[in-house]
Amino acid sequence: MTADLHRQRLLNFLDVYYAGDIEGSLARCTDDVAFVANAPVDLLPHMGHRRGTAAMREMWTTVRARYSEMRCEVPILVAEGDRVAANIRVFFRKRSNQRMVQFDIAAFYTFRDGRIAQIREIIDTFDMVEQVLERDVSAILRGERLVEI
Repeated sequence: MTADLHRQRLLNFLDVYYAGDIEGSLARCTDDVAFVANAPVDLLPHMGHRRGTAAMREMWTTVRARYSEMRCEVPILVAEGDRVAANIRVFFRKRSNQRMVQFDIAAFYTFRDGRIAQIREIIDTFDMVEQVLERDVSAILRGERLVEI
């Protein structure tokens, strides 16, 4: 029964977050919420490790400043006890040129006292970086001519 409740809490959180309500999202997290996403922080400085609502607010504000539209699809959601795992397909529209970036996230949430205490995201950052930079990084690494994608 707890797992079903956390499953619904996560879906509610995602609805609020992708609607752009940062404060509503933070209200669904513990004060000491921990966030981890392994990513090249030189290119994606808003990613990496964060702890606490102030750090999360700063990160989510940065994301909202870069993208004018955000939405997601959740094809897989599994809950067990206080943990929920989700396969999330995200769609972000870049403010700079209106180009849509889309990628998958494997996200793992831990709940404490009905709120999210930990978020761990695993992302194909290579694909994400190529889309954000709009460059074929594979070609660059192979020494080929720079090609915009």
